[in-house]
Amino acid sequence: MIARIWQGRTRPGMGKAYYDYLEETGLKEYQATEGLKKVLVLTREVGNETEYVLVTLWDDMDAVRRFAGPEPEKAVYYPQDDRYFPEQERRPYVTHYQVASAL
Repeated sequence: MIARIWQGRTRPGMGKAYYDYLEETGLKEYQATEGLKKVLVLTREVGNETEYVLVTLWDDMDAVRRFAGPEPEKAVYYPQDDRYFPEQERRPYVTHYQVASAL
């Protein structure tokens, strides 16, 4: 099993709006991708910004590629993401880990 991890911090006051947008974009696309096992959406408030950490669990790297395309280490962004994240928060890469245990 593979864990794919992305994180970013929203513009001030955009945390809730981003979650609504995420439900219509990334979360739908994750759920429609064969090989997805689970999505964890973690948030925390940092001042007036919201930090997001998305942890997705996949059967294998082939499943990750079905979601992310031929360069799975690149983050997947959607057309309106600029509205929610300042440029410095649009991190171009994600991290993948082999899951040794998931209890």
